[in-house]
Amino acid sequence: MKHTSAIHRDLMTRVVLACLLSFLVTAASAQAPSPPSPAAPAPAKAVAKKKPAAKAKPVGQPSVAAESGPCRVGIIAALDLFSVQKIGITAFGNELDEIPVSWGLDDVVFARARAAAGPIAVRNITYAKGAFDAYYKEKGGLGNLFRDYRGELTSIVRQVAGNAGCERYFVVMRGGGQVPGTKLPLTGVGIFKRTAIIDYTFVFAYVSIVIVDGQTFEIRQNPISLDGFLQRMSDNLTNEHMERIDGSAFPAVAADAANSAVLRERTRALLANRLDKIFPFFFKP
Repeated sequence: MKHTSAIHRDLMTRVVLACLLSFLVTAASAQAPSPPSPAAPAPAKAVAKKKPAAKAKPVGQPSVAAESGPCRVGIIAALDLFSVQKIGITAFGNELDEIPVSWGLDDVVFARARAAAGPIAVRNITYAKGAFDAYYKEKGGLGNLFRDYRGELTSIVRQVAGNAGCERYFVVMRGGGQVPGTKLPLTGVGIFKRTAIIDYTFVFAYVSIVIVDGQTFEIRQNPISLDGFLQRMSDNLTNEHMERIDGSAFPAVAADAANSAVLRERTRALLANRLDKIFPFFFKP
């Protein structure tokens, strides 16, 4: 019996020890810190800043490609002289001076050409001032009777065009007209004042466009159609080439005209109006 009791006590001791051990393990587990939460992902590397997109070019500003790419039409403006003309009661009261002006008339010509050209690629051909002076200058005596105007113009345009490589060139030159009621000539752009019973003053703009071949530099046929001819006849009859202005705008000294803001703006506006009526006939298919 003693042996059985000893076994029984030993068994009970084991059970108590097992329970105690189980309790200690459970308590330890309850006090142990909870496992760490998964580590937060490392912050992504800073994305490299993108370069700002290039700003769009202003509308109407020719791109470099347009200036260096194929050229259908080169625009050459030769209108940098301004006429100041007095017309007296007799021929002894007539005076004419032609002065150089820097009024951006070539910019007006190119702007109106580009407006009329539509999808046709045009290029403004710049050149040294005075290139056309010899062409416009009258020769004394019988010199003008034997002049080769076409040959002279071809030579000048060839030099002015340089390496532009356009298919053709539109040369906007000084045209000619007359003072109403007289046979006195008016040339290019300018102002005239007529002294009569009633004095009156006009600004005027007479222009002509000559087409020159870009390969041979020969002068091509003027493309003015019947519609264009009728338009010109109408303009001549209604004096669309000139506009009356206040006589105070006429300069006391011809050279003063170059500094007149009134003459500058009125001349530019009249020139633009004339070109808007002419250029469309030259850009027709």
